[in-house]
Amino acid sequence: MTLDDILVEVKNAENVVIMAHEAPDGDAIGSALAMCLMIRNMGKNAIVLMKDFPETFSFLPGKEFIFVESEIKKYDLAIVLDCPNIKRVNSEFIDYYDEAKVKVQIDHHNKNDMFADYNIVNHVSPATAQILVSSFEYLGLEITKDIGICLLTGIITDTNGFRNSNVTVESFEFASWCLEKGINLSSIYHQSMLMMSRTKFEAQKVAMNRLEFFEDGKIAFTYLTKKDDEELNLKPGERDGIVEIGKNVEGVEVSIFIYEKDNGFKASLRSSEYVNVSDVCSAFGGGGHIKAAGATLNMTFEEAKKAIINEVAKNLK
Repeated sequence: MTLDDILVEVKNAENVVIMAHEAPDGDAIGSALAMCLMIRNMGKNAIVLMKDFPETFSFLPGKEFIFVESEIKKYDLAIVLDCPNIKRVNSEFIDYYDEAKVKVQIDHHNKNDMFADYNIVNHVSPATAQILVSSFEYLGLEITKDIGICLLTGIITDTNGFRNSNVTVESFEFASWCLEKGINLSSIYHQSMLMMSRTKFEAQKVAMNRLEFFEDGKIAFTYLTKKDDEELNLKPGERDGIVEIGKNVEGVEVSIFIYEKDNGFKASLRSSEYVNVSDVCSAFGGGGHIKAAGATLNMTFEEAKKAIINEVAKNLK
């Protein structure tokens, strides 16, 4: 199972479907669009199946190839990006994956189920987009300006603007290459990391006002409810960044943000130095990265709050 084998499968395919995890972030979106553009440049029919596309990323090239369903029911090749297990793909798209003749996945999460026919997983890569950079380079595939914009967006967002400890020399080398190609790095950073809608700003205000601290200030906790979503008229992606509010407070080791879903709450965690929040979230069937992870808590608000705080507290020094 090598990159060369995957390239052969792409060349043999006519119709390719690309997917990523539900509630897609910048890495999932940037990687999916970069892959789609690359395969279309090879003369193949490729689309991205994706729901809840955040308006934040509407500047990305290739967004016109994103669909929420497809007229083609059986694809020659299905590629899943930035997704540690198939359960994290939107349930509406599973049939497209199951019916595909060949299945490929490319990912960088700490724990991965190796669920495809071809699995390219690099746990130390800061972003799936960065795996694609090295993969395209190895295979001699041209990274056009549009593809570069998508890949750089994935790297910028998953490294928190090159600020996380997972950033590598290769991250900066690719950013430098993009600058040489005339890609506006500062514009991508501004649009994907700093720009926010009025409703996103209001959501952050609500969450900030609810911020609580536990364990001598080592844990920060805040939340949003479905009522908040309705009153603020939140759109996909407008909760992004809320978990960082608590993390940026002096003395906080783990920031917790939970928001209400149909059958409970979704938790998003970030750690500053030593707590492995992926391990914390695995206690609830979730996971992610050492310093950024999430889980679903099928319980009441008070139960969810108590359970996630207690689990984090076990891991504090």
